[in-house]
Amino acid sequence: MPHIPLEAHLPGITGLLEYRQDSAQPIRELTQLLLRGESTLTEGERELIATLVSSRNECRFCTTAHTAAADRLLGESETCELVKQDYETAPVSDKMKALLHVAALVQKNGKEVTPEAVERAKTAGATDRELHDTVLIAALFCLYNKYVDGLSTVTPTEPAFYAQLGERITTHGYNRLKHGYDHLKEKA
Repeated sequence: MPHIPLEAHLPGITGLLEYRQDSAQPIRELTQLLLRGESTLTEGERELIATLVSSRNECRFCTTAHTAAADRLLGESETCELVKQDYETAPVSDKMKALLHVAALVQKNGKEVTPEAVERAKTAGATDRELHDTVLIAALFCLYNKYVDGLSTVTPTEPAFYAQLGERITTHGYNRLKHGYDHLKEKA
């Protein structure tokens, strides 16, 4: 049960963002920019970073939501599961393995990111911008995971919910839907 009153039809971070739309606006804009904006990393790769960090933070809502989004963007579901299990052996590029390593270090503590980890990523072809964005996405998802779990938001267990959420994320991005979320009351 959530620690504060939230709309029952809006589980996870969506309910929190609707609760404080004023603070939600910059959060949504930053997320949209980082995960859907111009980048040399694909949207699927950026969702993999979000998924890995959320998984390591044991945030079930965010892990499941971003797994669904990554799976849709990658067009398959095996890679995401393998990244969560062990990104070093997952079927991703060496550059992506190095960036996921940086993200995993950020998830532990930003000070864990070593010059060796950065050099590994650069040697594998990562640009300074990709390193910057990886660290920022990882840090941002640490915030989101703590936000969702710290206020004990509702975490659905039905796979169909996350399939729909993954579709909404990949279709509409992270901006607030223009018509809001009242249409979801009927589905709740």
